[in-house]
Formats: sequence, structure tokens, C-alpha cells
Amino acid sequence: MKYKLGDFVRFVDEKMEGYVTRIINDQMIGVTGEDDFEIPVLATKVTSVHGHSKLVGDEEEAEVEAIIPGEFKSKGVYIAVVADAKANSVVHLHLLNETSYQLLASVSTEQNKQYKGEFAGIIEPRSYAKVYSAKLADLQLWPKLIFQVLFHTKQNQPVLSPLNISEQFKAKDFSGAKKQVPFINQLGWMIQLDEPELVIDAQKLKESFFKPAEEKQVVAKPQQEVDLHIEKLRDDYQFLASSEILNIQLTNFKHALDAAIVHQMPDITFIHGTGNGILKHELHKLLSKNAKVQTFMDARKEKFGYGATKVVLK
Repeated sequence: MKYKLGDFVRFVDEKMEGYVTRIINDQMIGVTGEDDFEIPVLATKVTSVHGHSKLVGDEEEAEVEAIIPGEFKSKGVYIAVVADAKANSVVHLHLLNETSYQLLASVSTEQNKQYKGEFAGIIEPRSYAKVYSAKLADLQLWPKLIFQVLFHTKQNQPVLSPLNISEQFKAKDFSGAKKQVPFINQLGWMIQLDEPELVIDAQKLKESFFKPAEEKQVVAKPQQEVDLHIEKLRDDYQFLASSEILNIQLTNFKHALDAAIVHQMPDITFIHGTGNGILKHELHKLLSKNAKVQTFMDARKEKFGYGATKVVLK
């Protein structure tokens, strides 16, 4: 295949251009334009746009940082998953080396007992390399990724056992909040491959059984306006079913409403959007049964339209 995910291409027969967001087979690719619609097209019907700015993750290896004497770090091998800077539906997986070891790495994929080498190379200390790219929405179709890593240094340090890890990524791997990824300087998810061994302290475990009951949990005061849009509540919303989304929104609504009552707030506004009206209907049904609610109404229409509900508390 001539093209790879994230390449910027132009259609030969039409005045259209966009980013490659799917490799369908050896002849077909999916191209996503400014309207965010993906169009399947023969690879022979598009051409690369030369001179177009490189996308984040196109570098095979990053610049090597100097190792500071006396600060040898032996842990910190991660898979860093970051979105493409131009085609947001595409994510790049980087093997990120925070250690002071030089890594000799191999990454392969396995699907239906078919194997394919994706990357092989040296990753210098405190550096990274892009090893795989895919469309995040196709997560359930991703192959199993097999990471094999050898550690090397000329310094007087212990010889570490190689890593041989297979990962079948799932939605839960991307359910946490994104963090700033070192060296890449983008927000993304980080999954550690060389997790430290869990050491159980028997004495501390024994003491934990005799600790007094925890003090009553302090309920934080909610914001005056609570946004219930799912993208504000979860980073992995694109993997969730409609029923799961509604349950998450209702749970956040109940927690915020209870907190507002505890803090004796005079009112609170919930932003639910217009959409198909299901969330708004469920909120109003719950509010009508709550004895602590004096009344509720559409919030300021000039600000929210009909997409928010103001709740006045007793």
C-alpha cells in the first residue's frame, strides 16, 4: 500500500482533498475531508500532496536528550496514544522510552493467526518512535499488538529481563483522562509496559484491618452550571452505547443535585442540550419527584436556547 494513515491526498478526478483515515484493503482507502465524512476510494484515484506539512507522529524517532549523570532511570516504557494533529479520527501509537536504557524494540500484529511486523528499531533513552496507526472508532477491529523490547546500556547497570507483552486494546484502556505526553508534547493516553512489581507489605496489610472507620466523606460544592454533555464527562464516549451514555449523564445529574441540596444552594442549572429530548425528559421526571425541588424551568433562552434546565431548590 502506497499510502499510510494520516497522509494528505487529493482526488484525481474531483476537486476534493483530505486525510487518509482508513486502509480498507490493498486497493481501497478511506479519505476524510473537512466535512468529517469518510469516502472510500481506489488508491489509484488519489495523489499525495507534496510539500504538505508533516503530521505529528511522522517522525520515526525523536531527538535524543542527553543523559544526566547520576540520574539513571530504569523504569518507564510506555505506549503513548495520541490523536493525529490534522485527522483527529486517527491515532498514532508510540513506543515511548523514559528510561536511561537504549531500547531494541520490535512491534508485530496478530489477527486471525496472521502475523505482520509493524516496527523494528532502536529507541534512544528519553525518546520515542511511532510504531502503529489506526482509526480509534475501529478499536474493536484492531489486531493484537505484540511488543518485544531489549534493554541496553554501556553504563554499570543491571541487565534487565526483556519485555514480551501482548496487548488487545479495549475501550477501558482509553476511559481515563488524557495527560500531557512527555517528548511528544500532546495530550494522550499512556499505558505502561514495564509496570513495577507489586510488593505486599504484610505489616501494613495487617494494620489496615484495624484502622478506624473513615470520617464522613466531604461533599464538594458543585458548579452553578453543570454540563451533562457526554464529551464533558468521559473521554471514551465514542465507545459507549446510547444506554450507557444516558446512565452516566443521569448519575452525574443526581450527584450534582444532591451536592447542591447539601450545600443549600438556592438554584443550579443543568446543561443537557436539545438533541432527541430523552435526557431532558428523564431529568424533568426525576425533578418532579424530588421533595427538595421547589420548581424547575428552561434556563435563560438567550444563553442556552432550550438546552438547559434551571432548578430552584427549597
